[in-house]
Amino acid sequence: MVQNNSPEPEKVSPFQLDQNMKIDHAEADELLWYSPLEEPFRVSGFAWFDTERIYRRLPAVPEVPVRPEVDTLANCTSGGQIRFRTDSRNVSVRVRLTAGSGMYHMPSTGECGVDVYIGGPGEWKHAGTARFQPGQAEYESSLFTVEDRRTRSFLLNMPLYQGVEEIWIGLTPGAEVLAPEPFVSSARVVIYGTSITQGGCASRPGMSYTNMLSRRLHLEFINLGFSGNGKGEPELAELAAHISEPACLVIDYEANCGGTEAYRQTLPRYIETYRKFHPEVPIILVSRIPHGAESFMPEFREGRLERKKFQMELIRELTEAGDHNLTFVDGSDWLGDDPGETTVDGVHPTDLGFKLMADRLEPVLRQVIGDMAAAARR
Repeated sequence: MVQNNSPEPEKVSPFQLDQNMKIDHAEADELLWYSPLEEPFRVSGFAWFDTERIYRRLPAVPEVPVRPEVDTLANCTSGGQIRFRTDSRNVSVRVRLTAGSGMYHMPSTGECGVDVYIGGPGEWKHAGTARFQPGQAEYESSLFTVEDRRTRSFLLNMPLYQGVEEIWIGLTPGAEVLAPEPFVSSARVVIYGTSITQGGCASRPGMSYTNMLSRRLHLEFINLGFSGNGKGEPELAELAAHISEPACLVIDYEANCGGTEAYRQTLPRYIETYRKFHPEVPIILVSRIPHGAESFMPEFREGRLERKKFQMELIRELTEAGDHNLTFVDGSDWLGDDPGETTVDGVHPTDLGFKLMADRLEPVLRQVIGDMAAAARR
């Protein structure tokens, strides 16, 4: 027997070898910390924020009964944005979450992180992402650091799959802080759906397709995606209807519908409930993107095509009955010829998948919102 007395090699983690993977920390003593609850910061993406001043996607106490699962998921800050302008050389965040990360198929930076864009309307460019240890419920991180001191527009996207109890913005002492450019309209795009709508499984918040579209259209988007729980309850339609100044409502909950027969029951009632409050607001109905396993599990494809046929028939029937503000959008080809290659697990899109979704929905939104604006001017 040969004994090996050589010392064991030192274990080195990849982040020790790559400077770009190291966790940095904001220099707290060199920054002044601001609450985005105060002027001139603007918080968007939370329909009840102006009255309740909390980072939540439904009212703190909903006016209608909602399931506990939906109530919990409403604390996830998907779609929440913080905008401002400043000449600060550093922009940092200090965040306290409701819990740390723990998802197996989604990066912590998407689940719990904050990312930042600079440039302003029509020119937004990613400029940084918070760095923190997986599982941390509190973290502090620099998002953006430069040497020159000139005024820039900033947009921070909030975590997709965790709640935010507190968030602070750290800026260079003496920096000027200004209000952001206003949205092109006070009208808001409301999207109701599933985990895909909520942002699963984007690598960082800015890659959720609703956040992409908000940047492209420079409009406020209200994300009502509830992971595993977008089931089309009329109560959720009523809450969506309470959101003021809707530009349109996008319905995309088929992936959580519970099967074709259940969908036949819930979808007409969801639309009918919303129409009681908004008879003429445009509604866009989206059929679900394909499941990556459809090539070897044909029942997935058959069910999807069955529901697509029902969706098209329903929109036709409602249109013939006099509702001319309905649009059906076929999501079947949104992810290309091989949908699985644009998902993490056959279901939830990667960043590429989300970009493809945004690319296909953007022209539809521009058409529908443009038609609405033209009608309002007449």
